[in-house]
Amino acid sequence: MREDVTAENMPKRTSLLLPHKSERELENLLPFGAHGDTSLPGVDIDSYNVELQERGRFIGDQANKKAVFELLEARRAHARKRGEDPLGTTTTENFTKKKLEKILTKGEPAAAMLVQAVLDDFAGRLVKVIRRFLKIPEWKKVQRIAIGGGFRAGRIGELAIGRAQVLLDAEKIAVELRPVRADPDDAGLMGAAYLAPAWIFRGYDGILAVDIGGSNIRAGILRFKTPQANALLKPKVIDSLIWEHAEEDINRIEAVEELVGMLRKLAKRAVRNFRLAPFVGVGCPGRVRADGSIDRGAQNLPGNWESKQFNLPAHLRKHLTISRGQETVAIIHNDAVVQGLSELPAMRDVDHWAILTIGTGLGNAKYTTRPLFKKA
Repeated sequence: MREDVTAENMPKRTSLLLPHKSERELENLLPFGAHGDTSLPGVDIDSYNVELQERGRFIGDQANKKAVFELLEARRAHARKRGEDPLGTTTTENFTKKKLEKILTKGEPAAAMLVQAVLDDFAGRLVKVIRRFLKIPEWKKVQRIAIGGGFRAGRIGELAIGRAQVLLDAEKIAVELRPVRADPDDAGLMGAAYLAPAWIFRGYDGILAVDIGGSNIRAGILRFKTPQANALLKPKVIDSLIWEHAEEDINRIEAVEELVGMLRKLAKRAVRNFRLAPFVGVGCPGRVRADGSIDRGAQNLPGNWESKQFNLPAHLRKHLTISRGQETVAIIHNDAVVQGLSELPAMRDVDHWAILTIGTGLGNAKYTTRPLFKKA
């Protein structure tokens, strides 16, 4: 049972690992990782999809995309009480991240300073969230945190992350913050290359990948070179499609049909000499069971994705043919885990690292780099 966070009571958290004995037994029988596996090429997943609460609210809500605009409205309301709102009469709902970036770089000084103050406020919240996570046993040794999600893209996100680093340093919290290196949209696909061992992809040029989010679904083709022994793949997104479903009144069946259609289209668009493996790596919100079903955390997706009668990998295997004569293999994991995996090549110099993805919610995952894959 979840409880509020108090000074005397550490936050309860919804678990992330595989708590069910039957799932662990299934893991041990498979030739490589199961869906939602906690042992992946190069890393162990110590935790993911942790849900902390404070005063009845999820702590992650303090540092998601919605929180930025709540802070903006609070600053504007304070300015209006003192006189004039530097941002004029435009309602907060009509501002976008791009508009705020333009104000910050080219706007009037008073307006730019208001936006900067909002970023400082948000950075403070982000640091508070990070402090909470660092109290969790699985996170205590974290040395570096990658920041991903849609908010990370663009100057606004980079400045907020930089300000949060300054605040962490001032508090003598020895954790380095890094924006994910790739565009967050690409990163959400690239990590799919690490859901299975590299030897499986020998003889192929790439795979299909899917990033399912609360606002949109993105699918793409990843290209990589045939890896050497113990070498990590370095995937690159060479083609992709995006479907913004948030504003559409659709159900799960329609959403999955659209996804299958996107993957079929991408498979046909692959160049003639491009050897596409019969494999799809999928990132999806929530906690993923070893059989590929979603236990919880998919409430922002269209329809009920947590139904025991629904299994996305099984549906893809049945309805998607990538290579004639070969059955399609689909592996699914939490979307924050997958985006974090895109940073794996850059995290080989640290033992313990994590990711926070700032978007509709606040995704999270903690990793431990295995010795074989560490840089010498």
